[in-house]
Amino acid sequence: MRIIFMGSPDFAVPTLNALVEAGHDVAAAYTQPPRPAGRGKGERPTAIELRARELGIEVRSPKSLRGETEQAEFAAVEADVAVVAAYGLILPQPILDAPRLGCLNVHGSLLPRWRGAAPVQRAIMAGDKATGVTIMQMEAGLDTGPMLLKATVAINGKNAAQLTEELAVLGAALMVEVLADMPGFEPVRQPDEGVTYATKISKDEARIDWSRPATELARHVQGLAPFPGAWLQANGERVKVLKAEVAGGTGAAGTVLDEQLTVACGTGALRLTMLQRAGKSAMSADELLRGFAIPKGCVLQ
Repeated sequence: MRIIFMGSPDFAVPTLNALVEAGHDVAAAYTQPPRPAGRGKGERPTAIELRARELGIEVRSPKSLRGETEQAEFAAVEADVAVVAAYGLILPQPILDAPRLGCLNVHGSLLPRWRGAAPVQRAIMAGDKATGVTIMQMEAGLDTGPMLLKATVAINGKNAAQLTEELAVLGAALMVEVLADMPGFEPVRQPDEGVTYATKISKDEARIDWSRPATELARHVQGLAPFPGAWLQANGERVKVLKAEVAGGTGAAGTVLDEQLTVACGTGALRLTMLQRAGKSAMSADELLRGFAIPKGCVLQ
């Protein structure tokens, strides 16, 4: 098929690779414009831009698809289908209608649960036992389109990065399967029951609220690792917590209970096992404490 691919982060790269390996003609790759990143705030292209250029695919990165010029350029590709994976822009109706077979999306959840921007993180943070990938036909609503194919993955202690990587590979395989026999996949309307929304993770939300139960905070850390990372304030510095586990102990919320960085929560306690200071590599709690005092009895913010 002649395909327009639309994606931006690492999650989308396996799908792009799979389309090329399956012999499809990827006529153009649409992706987000380069954004300032890193200490120098230099503009960094998306993972899809980098991979598409390696593959010799034309890259397009409009800031919006609502203009008539952008829509005309999109339609002029005369694609059979658009394949979308974490693109990051809303697709207006003229874009959805332009490809002969419409637009198909690789979504990292078992729809209708976790529609929206952060399905992997929200599934972990909510304590879901499993999640998965849904291949769906896109329509104007937020992840509301009919479903073509689903597959389930056990979460089983994986953090957000590990689970995202697994879902990305699975989603790529499912998309290739659907494209190989589109008439064989009957669109199924999403049920009205079980709808939840995976809103974008905010910086303030990532901060650890020690008044919450330890079991919730363990999932909070797991669901945000390694990026954006759950964080705490210690010695006037923001420190990311990359791994933590529920532990024994009680005390006032936020109080450090021992020399192993066990911290009292609203209910129970959380032992912090892997952390990262700004500008430094991830390190174990023992390594951190050798040069960064967080003594027993202090209260974390």
